[in-house]
Amino acid sequence: MARSTTHDHPQPLYSRIASQLLGELRDGTIPPGERLPGERQLAAHFGVSRETVRQALEILRRGGLVSTDRRGTHATLPGLPVGHLPSLSFPLGAHTTRPCAVDRATVAWETPPPEHAAALGLAPRRPTLVHRYESATEDGRGRRTAVTSFSAVALTEVEELARYRDRADGTSSAQLRRAYDWMRRAGLALHHRDSITQPGDAASVRVTRRVHDQYARPLEITDLVVDAQQDALVYEFTLPAVSEFSGP
Repeated sequence: MARSTTHDHPQPLYSRIASQLLGELRDGTIPPGERLPGERQLAAHFGVSRETVRQALEILRRGGLVSTDRRGTHATLPGLPVGHLPSLSFPLGAHTTRPCAVDRATVAWETPPPEHAAALGLAPRRPTLVHRYESATEDGRGRRTAVTSFSAVALTEVEELARYRDRADGTSSAQLRRAYDWMRRAGLALHHRDSITQPGDAASVRVTRRVHDQYARPLEITDLVVDAQQDALVYEFTLPAVSEFSGP
């Protein structure tokens, strides 16, 4: 009696990449309505060629899971769009419940502080976009100063930030309150880690925020100093977390 033999055909690479990318869409790594990273970034992320990424995207496109227009490729899975997700203020600590007599913000294209350069993976003395913020209440108390440095990834991926390079003279007003929204609309899921300490015996609190995207690429680092007294505290969270905001 003849015995039949079953041959298992391996899943094409582009199909496996499509499945992995779909998993990231479903778990909220890339939220509904967000722009996906470019083909080059996806190829590096998955360790495949750009042609394989194109084939994987075509599978998802035919299934109605992503859509492509002149602005790029966007996730189309059901869920709340990014505009309905909570928005964090930029820079860290910029808003206070009391009226501000001083509220200044500027940007400069310059070499960031050494610790910022190290956190962002920048070469020594390499300039980047640096944002400075200062505020104080009407009674002169509650002074806050914040210095933010952006990474090369942030300036490459986020068009709104890149536009500031040519006018970053360090003197013109530059309120970047929507910086985190711009990052999210560029397809970047944001992971924030805020470390809060009290330096020495000074009556102030230092907060250091580090933000990276879904691929663990650094986006920005902010150092905020506030006139206050608090115990040290470290907490972290990820924004957006689609599963926490979308319906059943």
